[in-house]
Amino acid sequence: MNLLNEEYLSTVWSRVTNILVDHGKGIYLYNTEGKRFMDFTSGIGVVNTGHCHPKVVEAIQKQSNELIFGQINIIYHKPVLSLIEELRSILPSALDRFFFSNSGAEAVEAAVKLAKQATGRSNIIVFQGGFHGRTHLTMAMTTSKTIYRSMYQPLVPGIFVSPYPYPYYYGWENRETLDFAVRELKRLLKTQTAPKETAAIIVEPVLGEGGYVVPPAGFLSAIRKICDEHGILMIVDEIQSGFGRTGKYFAFQHEEIVPDIITMAKGIASGLPLSGIAYRQELGEKWLTGSHGGTYGGNPIACAAAEATIRVIKEEKLLQNAGERGKQLLKALSGLKKEFSFIGDVRGIGLMAGVEFSGKGNEIAAAVQREALEKGLLLLTCGAESNIIRWIPPLIVTGDQMDEALNIFRKALERTINR
Repeated sequence: MNLLNEEYLSTVWSRVTNILVDHGKGIYLYNTEGKRFMDFTSGIGVVNTGHCHPKVVEAIQKQSNELIFGQINIIYHKPVLSLIEELRSILPSALDRFFFSNSGAEAVEAAVKLAKQATGRSNIIVFQGGFHGRTHLTMAMTTSKTIYRSMYQPLVPGIFVSPYPYPYYYGWENRETLDFAVRELKRLLKTQTAPKETAAIIVEPVLGEGGYVVPPAGFLSAIRKICDEHGILMIVDEIQSGFGRTGKYFAFQHEEIVPDIITMAKGIASGLPLSGIAYRQELGEKWLTGSHGGTYGGNPIACAAAEATIRVIKEEKLLQNAGERGKQLLKALSGLKKEFSFIGDVRGIGLMAGVEFSGKGNEIAAAVQREALEKGLLLLTCGAESNIIRWIPPLIVTGDQMDEALNIFRKALERTINR
């Protein structure tokens, strides 16, 4: 097989590589010629348990012999109920109601619809640089790049944008940046959308597509307090940061808060299409039966894969590994920052890390990405200027594998500076 049919794929998809993959195993992808690539993209944070984890594969195979599809409006099936049991074991007890769909954008749509019906309010607050999807509603909520909104205007109204605390961008210390972001959020509620018409504030606990920005400690707690003061719902978008990515099951767990709703996708099912929201029971009592749904949400095979995924994270202590490998990664990247003047910032938490390049940062990031690919390391960029390399390896990555990837990255930096 070759790429003779590639011309028939829609060009609306942007492309990172032209690799024709034959199979994947663990942290590796193999092309049809047998060349091995270290996949430090994880399919954009999806295969947290690695490619084709045997326990996930076994669960998929077993379920495919028993029930491939069971429409959730019509029947109950065991995989969805078992998945709920696993999710309840890793979430705060207050988040005890679940709705399942297929993609991250669908999960965000569900969360917003729930928030509007539960509060009787119309408006939503998002943060600058956030990415929440590309459907007509969610692209109105997405501000990480103009390409996601370009020539689709006018967009869904009632979306208001507040600054995200991004210390490197503003050139401030953490405390000053945090105070600014909280002050501006409060100002927004006095100048653009009144609390009585604001249904929810939705936030990524670590900014994803917008730059892999870890906000200063206390940001989520401040949002929680503001929401409590005004009866606004707090939605935490864990689509890219969830399922162990930051060293905890969910990134909001790094602060002592409980959201009203969380959105989940990507790492939930190790590559099968599944997403969902978890929310408080009393909100669900105001969500009108039949006012939301979907044909494929809660697919039995996807749910079986998700249940197996959570079990693997627990049994193989992947939270601990994400924390340890994350420290190894950030220490090494911080060392490289001292050596290479065009590295402006290094940041991250767990295995969700970003390297931001200064100057002609987008050109440098693209060159480093190409050089790394030549040596078998897959990396992605992000940020409004595409000047950030993001590190998203599978949570099963070992110390030796991390060292190998970092060595390739160093050489890519050296080749870039000598070009």
